Amino acid sequence: MGWLTRVGMTLAGLLVVAFVVLATWEPIAAGGGTPPPDRAYTAEIIRDEYGVPKIYGKTDADVAFGVAIAQAEDDFFTLQDVVAMSRGRYGAIAGEEGATFDYVYHLLDARGTAISEYPKLPEDTRALFEAYASGLNQYAAENPDEVKLTNLFPVRGEDVAAGFVLRQPFFFGLGNVIAPLVAGDELRREFGPDIPGFPREGSQAKEPGTEDMAGRYDLKGVHPLPWGEQAGHLGSNAWAVSPEKSGGPTTLISNSHQPLRGGVAWYELTVESEEGWHFTGANFPGSPFPFLGHNRHLGWTNTVNRPDMADIYKLEMDDSGKRYRLDGEWRDLETKTVFLPVKAGPVVLPVPRRIHRSVHGPVIENDKGFFAIRYGAMGKVDQLDAYYRINKATSFEEWESQIARMAIPSTNFLYADEAGNIAYVYNAAIPDRPEDVKANWRGVLDGSRSDLIWRGTVDYAEIPKVVNPSSGWLYNANNEPYTAAGAADDIDPDSVSPILGVERKQTNRSRRAYKLLSEANLLDRANLERIKYDTVYEREGYVDDLFDALETLEAEGEIAAARDLLLSWDFTADNQGRADALALLMIRDFMSAEYNNKNADEKPDVTEYLRKSVAHLNEHFGRIDPPMSDLLRLRQGDVDLPLDGGSDTLRASTTWEVQDDGRLSLVHGDSFIQWVEWNAGERVFSRSIQPFGAAITRPDSPHHTDQMQLFVDHKLKPVYFWREDVLANASRRYTATNSR
Repeated sequence: MGWLTRVGMTLAGLLVVAFVVLATWEPIAAGGGTPPPDRAYTAEIIRDEYGVPKIYGKTDADVAFGVAIAQAEDDFFTLQDVVAMSRGRYGAIAGEEGATFDYVYHLLDARGTAISEYPKLPEDTRALFEAYASGLNQYAAENPDEVKLTNLFPVRGEDVAAGFVLRQPFFFGLGNVIAPLVAGDELRREFGPDIPGFPREGSQAKEPGTEDMAGRYDLKGVHPLPWGEQAGHLGSNAWAVSPEKSGGPTTLISNSHQPLRGGVAWYELTVESEEGWHFTGANFPGSPFPFLGHNRHLGWTNTVNRPDMADIYKLEMDDSGKRYRLDGEWRDLETKTVFLPVKAGPVVLPVPRRIHRSVHGPVIENDKGFFAIRYGAMGKVDQLDAYYRINKATSFEEWESQIARMAIPSTNFLYADEAGNIAYVYNAAIPDRPEDVKANWRGVLDGSRSDLIWRGTVDYAEIPKVVNPSSGWLYNANNEPYTAAGAADDIDPDSVSPILGVERKQTNRSRRAYKLLSEANLLDRANLERIKYDTVYEREGYVDDLFDALETLEAEGEIAAARDLLLSWDFTADNQGRADALALLMIRDFMSAEYNNKNADEKPDVTEYLRKSVAHLNEHFGRIDPPMSDLLRLRQGDVDLPLDGGSDTLRASTTWEVQDDGRLSLVHGDSFIQWVEWNAGERVFSRSIQPFGAAITRPDSPHHTDQMQLFVDHKLKPVYFWREDVLANASRRYTATNSR
């Protein structure tokens, strides 16, 4: 055997060894998880004709175990992604994009926060999370062929808690701070009104997940983080109406706009235990309890708000890059190296990243230096307990006492109850920034000053809120809190400290809802349905800017024809007008430009976008005026249905995927809708709908697509909240247990 042959065989052997190592290192390095304490659970699961689970148990923990089993039966695919994120292993499933989540997991110290704070939670709350983890483990053990990743299970309550720590900050826009810092890009930030004496600097960061981003960050930077409503265009509507204004019931309408699939897609369920937990609503994968909905006494829903929840500090480093100055003294920067798993074909590559931390919080190093981040509710897991408590609240006072803890980091709350109370709370764990310290909190702060490192959050009394307005109605559509209840009851912006950083924004949805609610003498079911499914754009803001530009646009030929077609539009995305499809393609990016506070030179060019829209319609439809219902579709499996609504109408078809046939398949918009009514002397009654069905990732299930036609027809199905109704409409009834 010649030496070349021997060398070749040696190299081949080394390649085989390298392949084996890369194919096996990640689960070995991750190690096996630790199961929760040994405890037997038993839950009864009853599914209605739409497959929606009603989960019963003797204890709350029994119910939480059943929640995990039921959701795994319907969407174990997504649950595993959420578990992998909560253990810093998502890159081993989703490759480079998943590794971005893992980087943030380490940056925010999600695991460290869970380990230190989770044991401090009340025992009954921890019991709920341990039971939920046990349910996930039980399903994984019984269905090993569905498990995506070796050593992903077992998990325990701390793992579930780490997922909350990781995901929650992105609902108030932390990704808009992290992404540009990691990439070393210009930092643009959302801000409220000017703080006296300080200039306004920059503008809102480009929103992650939008199609107009200039490329994606690689592992040197960070991918956009598609969590919550920050992914794509912001959404959600919510209404609460008093019995005096409705002419009958106290009404609560939840109209969330979430991604229709994935880790923050709503999952509908009802829970009931012998310990007094009885609630119906929806959660996200990875939660043992609903995040919104109602019990027999009260209910609430949420919309995303965007207060200034994060501050950025430029650190002064020494020449070694290992120490930073604080109050004239040098301190060691905490630094560790982590290996992000990045799946590449059949192997998983270990990509090293350095993670830094200072007394301020997580630290990001880029070409411009070292920048620390401090954000509201950092290092906290109290929200796990607060959500559980408001699930079981029986009065407004009890519910508000939990909200007043400021444990739930962000999101507006719209509330209603059986007593006729309605309320709006601009809930946010806003940093308690010292007002007597001169600093530009909207800019980059001096990291060498400890007096700029705030502690805790502002008091609940400082948060904007409206309770039982004289108008009889409350709403939010991701707008500023100063238009919530009508002219006579709205909050005066001057009554709220500008240092809180409360956003000053309106959406088309908010403008439209405010107008329709203010004009209505009666807000009964028929009028509320008309408002909720409204498809009209007001000619204000970005809509007005777009049409002003169209009116002065000089064009010839087909572009001139397209311009004239748009100028004939009735500003209604109802599938009736010839211009609806063209307007749908045009309007979204102009909305995004306004929402993201883009400068004039960054806003979409009307001529360019008109050419692109015309080219798309001609290529796929052979005309510039096809019915919008041919263009905009709700698609799942073999079901393909027409949709109405626009990117910023109350009937929301927000973002979409352009598919090979040129159709726009909805990916984000109207998602879980729940309509709740309390009539005096009667039990609570509610209806709901999902865009697809309960079995979101089970194509073989009859409940994969069975709500789609109702959804596109603007119809709701009954919610079976009361046990006798559940039993009368049961399609399947069975017991889930881990006892042997």
